Amino acid sequence: MLFMVMTLVFVAACGNGEKNTANDKNSGAGGNVSSGTNEEVAANLSGEIKVDGSSTVFPLTEAAAEEFGKENKDVRVSVGTSGTGGGFKQFCAGEIAISNASRHIKDEEAAKCKEAGIEFTELSVAYDGLSIVIHKDNDFIDHLTVEELNKIFSSESTAKTWADIRAGWPAEEIKMFSPGADSGTYDYFNEAILDKKGIRNDSAISFSEDDNTLVQGVAGNKFGIGYFGFAYYEENADKLKVVPVDGGSGAIEPTLDSIKDGSYAPLSRPLFIYVSKKELDRAEVKGFVKYYIENIGDMAKEVGYVPMPDEKYTEEAAKIEA
Repeated sequence: MLFMVMTLVFVAACGNGEKNTANDKNSGAGGNVSSGTNEEVAANLSGEIKVDGSSTVFPLTEAAAEEFGKENKDVRVSVGTSGTGGGFKQFCAGEIAISNASRHIKDEEAAKCKEAGIEFTELSVAYDGLSIVIHKDNDFIDHLTVEELNKIFSSESTAKTWADIRAGWPAEEIKMFSPGADSGTYDYFNEAILDKKGIRNDSAISFSEDDNTLVQGVAGNKFGIGYFGFAYYEENADKLKVVPVDGGSGAIEPTLDSIKDGSYAPLSRPLFIYVSKKELDRAEVKGFVKYYIENIGDMAKEVGYVPMPDEKYTEEAAKIEA
């Protein structure tokens, strides 16, 4: 009898040992997380992780931080919204562990990181459709061409009223709302719509790094127009109207499907986080980043973004271990 009891104790102990070993292994599987990954990252992590950068990527990182925090109550993830350029300034100065970005890092920014000895890993997290929005009561704009958007926002534009943009439209003053120069959304819009000529800077346009401020600006001006990430439009669809854009193949409205298949052109784009390789040596940072990549595909739709294919998340997860 004693021998049987001892045998059962030994078997139970071995079973527990196997479970812990399995939890220590990388599950690394695409956008849909496995239960092993959740158990792994929950293992006694503590510390503070500073994130800043793109306001467009903010909802994704905030969602990941909130869910990660439920399982890792001793880890504090703070997420700022200084804009993509502002985030890279802090990142390359070694002030933050992770930089949210709605564009690739620029050569000059990468050079500053290199000078400071900051090596990094770029990770794609989701797709977004930069959305053109107008007041909900605007009843004359049914779509805009890339050329008309250029005519509205370009630094070379002399347009003052909507009648200057298209014949038959009202001679009402155009009021524009744009992300500021530190925003990756501004950079993307400048490249995709304005041919890198820059945006106008006069009394007709207001700038902000805070997308919620842009939402309020357009919602408060019947003849206003602005642009920002698709998630912010979806969140405020009750007070804004999204404008289909004709990039040469007909007017296409941003939707989850048109963003994912790229037909919403030229304003569909990937979103990123940049992680300091030195910071990845911290268990809490590595745990958070792994959790982020392995779960963000499921979270993306909930906050208004388009998830990448599972195989792409698997590729990104492998970079964390490289």
